[in-house]
Amino acid sequence: MAKGSPRLWRAPAKVNLTLHVLGRRSDGWHELDSVVAFAGCCDALTFEPAETLSLTIEGPTAAAAGPSENNLVLRAARALAERVPRLALGRFHLRKRLPVAAGLGGGSSDAAAALRALAAANGLAPDDERLFAAAAAVGADVPVCLAPRARLMGGRGEKLGPPIGLSPFAAVLANPNVAVSTPAVFAALGLETGALIDAPPAPRLEAGCDAARALEALEAGRNDLQASATRIAPAIGVALEALARLDGARLARMSGSGATCFALFDDRLAAARAARALRAAHPGWWVRATHLS
Repeated sequence: MAKGSPRLWRAPAKVNLTLHVLGRRSDGWHELDSVVAFAGCCDALTFEPAETLSLTIEGPTAAAAGPSENNLVLRAARALAERVPRLALGRFHLRKRLPVAAGLGGGSSDAAAALRALAAANGLAPDDERLFAAAAAVGADVPVCLAPRARLMGGRGEKLGPPIGLSPFAAVLANPNVAVSTPAVFAALGLETGALIDAPPAPRLEAGCDAARALEALEAGRNDLQASATRIAPAIGVALEALARLDGARLARMSGSGATCFALFDDRLAAARAARALRAAHPGWWVRATHLS
């Protein structure tokens, strides 16, 4: 492994534009069908070859990320080392900017960035099946974050469609500074093991479809976790109402299991204006104007 300066890897926020729950599998996991996109805002991970594996964390949301020894970055590195003999490791440094337990897959994206960094340092191909296996072993959202582009995601997260080539959406992300437990939100659905839901799957977006057609398809979708998450954390409902009222907002919905919500806009200028207005009205919230693609 070549020595050199630390290399920076982006770990972008994952946003579930739709999230349909199709049932609960015999293994206890819920069967999902989701349109996933990735935001311009991100955590930042640097990697430098070294004799031993280590991680340091800083940034606005570092304290909420928990002890570094339990971080998904280290778990991903260890999972890959179990699958790749003599894997060369090193020092990771994570600048944590995304909110934690927020429905944005921040920890999963951090783990995926660590796997990409190790793959590059060890000469592994991006499509090496051992990368995917390590990702799946770490968490349900990690595989889709390995190549962060808009696509369909199914199963518990292991079934990935090809990249959609989605025209970038201007968006505002808002989190009312509430952390929500993903297991609690799924449990609140009350589905018994083996139960199936007679409901349509997530909308299918044609590769390269324009923003207007994509928005029409997304409007026909939903997030099946939104109601249960809002019962657990009523602030989610407040955030959704505030986003829907923003000038120019075309669609407001929760991402993942919450509590982060998003609104889509026609252009980035409208999103930037809306974000400023939302920040002024709710100065304690985490708010970002960004793009999703």
